[in-house]
Amino acid sequence: MATILVDSRRQIDAIDPNIYGNFIEHLRRCIYGGIYEEGSPLSDERGFRRDVLAAIKSLKVPNIRWPGGNFVSAYHWMDGIGPKDERPRKMELAWNTVESNRFGTDEFIQFCREVGTEPYICVNMGNGTMDEAQHWVEYCNGVEDTYYANLRRKNGHDEPYRVKYWALGNEVSGHWKIGHKPAEEYAALAYEYAKVMKLVDKNIELAACGSFEQNASDMKWNQVVVEKLADIADYLAIHMYVGDWYGSYYEYMAASEHIEKFIRSARGIIDVGVYYSEEGKKLKIAFDEWNVMYSHDSENPRHERYTLQDALAVGMFLNAFVRHADAIKLANMAQLVNVIAPIHTNTEELFLQTIFWPLQLHTLENGTIALNAHWESDCFETEQHGKVPYLDASTSYQPDLGRISVNLINRHRTDALPVTIENQHGNLKNNGLLFEITGADPIVMNDFGEENVKLVKRELEVPSNPFTVTLPPHSISMVQIYLG
Repeated sequence: MATILVDSRRQIDAIDPNIYGNFIEHLRRCIYGGIYEEGSPLSDERGFRRDVLAAIKSLKVPNIRWPGGNFVSAYHWMDGIGPKDERPRKMELAWNTVESNRFGTDEFIQFCREVGTEPYICVNMGNGTMDEAQHWVEYCNGVEDTYYANLRRKNGHDEPYRVKYWALGNEVSGHWKIGHKPAEEYAALAYEYAKVMKLVDKNIELAACGSFEQNASDMKWNQVVVEKLADIADYLAIHMYVGDWYGSYYEYMAASEHIEKFIRSARGIIDVGVYYSEEGKKLKIAFDEWNVMYSHDSENPRHERYTLQDALAVGMFLNAFVRHADAIKLANMAQLVNVIAPIHTNTEELFLQTIFWPLQLHTLENGTIALNAHWESDCFETEQHGKVPYLDASTSYQPDLGRISVNLINRHRTDALPVTIENQHGNLKNNGLLFEITGADPIVMNDFGEENVKLVKRELEVPSNPFTVTLPPHSISMVQIYLG
């Protein structure tokens, strides 16, 4: 048994739609053979896969991060503009392959415009230069009669792209990264990058490179970056991946505690950073890489398939973003197509992975204001996190519709969970909606021609206040109720 108390007056903050963003990198079949497949009968005249475009549009992705990821630390954007057949093929050092450069800045912007999303570009702070970053902003956003703005015009794009979101490098703290730097060196250099980039366009927003590991060293990295960049950056970018590392369903389902701890740590560092800002400025969080890894080993012939329990973990990330809506204003699932992705293709078709459905549900159906709800449930025991509630939850409010959306995850492996929902302010209408994502077993997967996990929507009777809904085992649900 579980209970959750909701109240439209207990508002956390507006939910920024950008928390539902995504990410594409030049990695295996994410771009080439994923969204971009020249010569395929499934592609349009530009090389974009029509079926992939349609799937992405159904997600209503608000922003897409590009070109990396690890890839960006050796990427030189000038290689990817101009006539495609004249672009250089180069060794790609991050993933040990060859980069054709046939998909570059102009193709990325064209792709973003086609799917209705904002571009979010990460600059090369590995083996790149400050001039290179400055010139990239000018190429994309320049309006004057200048060399790089004119180069964009020469390439057939008269109007500026007005790219708003930019990241100052990717995971530079990693010692194996191309151009790895200690925190102090990175922060000093990032400050100079930020200066010239904002001199080109004062309206851009910048994400400083934060931690991608959850340990003391990376927390120290975050402290240095926040202290040095609080007045010039707009976001602290953090990364996190979870998975079934212990081969235990319930240890995996306790990943929410790990996610929560990481977010609270970043928030604490940002709060202290206010004292280092001359303007008292507080950075926002850009959780611009997050996802779950496949919950079975790479020897499995269906390795690149997500399970239902992976979808539950994605739901836990999304619930955390809503609960921390006052701090997290940008987030990007990694990645969009084929590589740890919600959309998976072959040369003939695609299918939607289990993790597609919670992302689409939150993006399309959550309200615009996060609410501070209180919930209780029975718990399961874990070695890593002690007692963890079976119920994970978040709530949101849509004022113009008088609608409260209650996001619920039942993490019990075998048992249904009755949840009593009590609205504590105002009357409820006697009808609502229920969305469910579930399946026969936590490790069930989708595949080509096999849709074992999908989103189901149905009418919901609300006979009283409070009322009870019963959640299937290992399931994600959203209950929508209306004030009236």
